[in-house]
Amino acid sequence: MNQIKQAANEIHGFVIVDKPTGMTSHDVVHQIRKLANTRKVGHAGTLDPDATGVLVVGLGKATRLLTFIVADNKTYQATIRLGQSRTTDDAQGEIIETKSCENITSDLIKSEIEKFVGDIQQIPSSVSAIKIEGKRAYDLVRLGEKVELAPRSVHISAIDVHEIKKVENFIDVQVTVHCSSGTYIRALARDLGNNLNVGGHLTSLRRTQSGQWSINDSHKLSDLKSGNLPIISLAQIATSIFPSVTIGIEEIEELIHGRNVRIAHTPAETLAVIDKTPTLIALAKGDGVMLKPNVVFATGSLGV
Repeated sequence: MNQIKQAANEIHGFVIVDKPTGMTSHDVVHQIRKLANTRKVGHAGTLDPDATGVLVVGLGKATRLLTFIVADNKTYQATIRLGQSRTTDDAQGEIIETKSCENITSDLIKSEIEKFVGDIQQIPSSVSAIKIEGKRAYDLVRLGEKVELAPRSVHISAIDVHEIKKVENFIDVQVTVHCSSGTYIRALARDLGNNLNVGGHLTSLRRTQSGQWSINDSHKLSDLKSGNLPIISLAQIATSIFPSVTIGIEEIEELIHGRNVRIAHTPAETLAVIDKTPTLIALAKGDGVMLKPNVVFATGSLGV
């Protein structure tokens, strides 16, 4: 990981943030934007305001790579409360219904949870960030509109059950969920409760893994300082996602002007083209002989 001084040039790279509770993912982006003194900042995968954990933030030209990162698998630690349904499928929503959990056993809960492992169809929460005709679903709900989202295919590779305990008249289930991008843990809590006929909602959520980054790789937002952000370079990220090929200065000049480059390489739909430093020059398609640039990151012989 490189420590890059902001005072030099515009920053291009990634910061892995441990998002605190009470902030939206956009709030985090806004904070990083101020710290880096740059407008071009984005993130890979929204976390709800009350959720915490790994948030991958891209700065400058790194935002062009976010689309490849957002599809990575995720891991979450969550607490599901059985016995109560809420409008938002989490603790912030209004209570819809409360039911007795008297007949719900640990074995029954574990048996139902196992049914969610694998490829499933999931209806996202109505207060998700999914866009409907250009508007976020949660904004439409706040305006009083009824939102019905279509089911979507997601994959849950495993659900580890850590603890099942009674809390007042409810049952709290602490789990770790390993899943594909696009899986809604709030929806999982809701559906588990519905399958048990007692209702359910999420009371806590922490993302502990996003693709190749774990919570141990992340930095508390309060620890980040202007002028010395813990930046991960574009080259480091791109070469961890795609096969790579190293080129020289003459080939760089050709690529940055959108021209194909002849150089031996392993054929791939997408390759990370780097120089010796290493600096990311471009993403290109390669047939083994010719590189055809798709996205160019470099602006000159020295790259970015």
